[in-house]
Amino acid sequence: MSDIPTILHADLDAFYASVEQLLDPSLRGKPVLVGGGIVVAASYEAKRMGVAPPMNVRRALALCPSAVVVNGSFDQYLGLSESVMDICRDFTPRLQQISIDEAFLDVTGSVHLFGPADEIAQAIRRRVKEEVGLPISIGVARTKHLAKIASGQAKPDGLLVIGAEQETEWLHGLPVRVIWGVGPVTEAQLAERGVFTVGQLAETPRTTLTHWLGPGLGSHFHSLAWNRDPRRVVTEHRAGSVGSQSALGRGLGDMDQLGKVLLRLADRVSSRLRKNNRAGRTLTVRVRYDDMTRASRAITLPAAVASTAALHHAGLPLLADAQGTAGRTLTLVGIAVSKLEVGGPLQLELPFDEGDSTRAGSKIGAAHLLVDRKVDLARERFGRDSVGRASVLLGRRSGMPDEFRELAERS
Repeated sequence: MSDIPTILHADLDAFYASVEQLLDPSLRGKPVLVGGGIVVAASYEAKRMGVAPPMNVRRALALCPSAVVVNGSFDQYLGLSESVMDICRDFTPRLQQISIDEAFLDVTGSVHLFGPADEIAQAIRRRVKEEVGLPISIGVARTKHLAKIASGQAKPDGLLVIGAEQETEWLHGLPVRVIWGVGPVTEAQLAERGVFTVGQLAETPRTTLTHWLGPGLGSHFHSLAWNRDPRRVVTEHRAGSVGSQSALGRGLGDMDQLGKVLLRLADRVSSRLRKNNRAGRTLTVRVRYDDMTRASRAITLPAAVASTAALHHAGLPLLADAQGTAGRTLTLVGIAVSKLEVGGPLQLELPFDEGDSTRAGSKIGAAHLLVDRKVDLARERFGRDSVGRASVLLGRRSGMPDEFRELAERS
């Protein structure tokens, strides 16, 4: 690891809300909430009143009665994000975009052209402000982990450079929740044992942490507490799978409700498969529990599928198995389809029995795919919400709009 900090984490401040304030100058300086039934983004004026995504809008308005609620300018977000990323690429080709509003940059090979990393960060911030009109915070450090923490500490609209000589002392003085992956549940578990700061986490023996949190998390958090993060900025990503996930707020334990979440994800992923003329044989279901631990289950089907029903029916037993007989509370569900093939003419099975939806060439499987293609045509002409399964459309009314998820998935 170099002694010179050359890793940048650039994070647009309250991105969706900032865009709304950019598009409508009358909103500037006012608390802004973006979303329908839930808050998916809040301006800093609203955050100072205690509003935080994903909060129910009604509760948010009780905390901040003067807030202005807007539905979201979905058609603007992606274009503005791409403009910011293009500015970043003017300084280095080594950019890893991890969401619509944040990215890592490795400027090791750029300092001889543009000056030290802090000057590059200042230039990026200046150009984003002047050319796009949005505030952006940047952290500069020797590792991705520390750069991300630094950008969070620099908010709003700031720059923070962590030099090699100060990184351990600076990191150890911060609350443990700044560690990437430490959520409220883990933070509470550590607090019960007297661990409140990153320094206290670092001084806790690795074996003790693995006993408290499990071998994976305990060891991972101990390494991050000492800023041991060997991950590089990755610029290439092969699309070997198509996936989507849904955060569930405080969590769900009811299998009927979880099944509806899975159906919504299956609808979203299968639509993307068909749009790109792809089908896949392996389905993976990933879950996160309320203690922040994760699990996954997978199945490989006899033939590639691309229908909503196939993904849903194949995924239900995987989801049930991951949840377990105890009915654990899940805070995230995700699915991914891999072993992709180019979609082509469907080969019907012999004999011509009814079959099931997971057999693409069976009578039922072919019928489901035909219906999905008709749905695709209707959505292309009349909009995504024009037609769909009732439980998916009804569920969407009370959850995060799909437009937000799709923007994040395209990053």
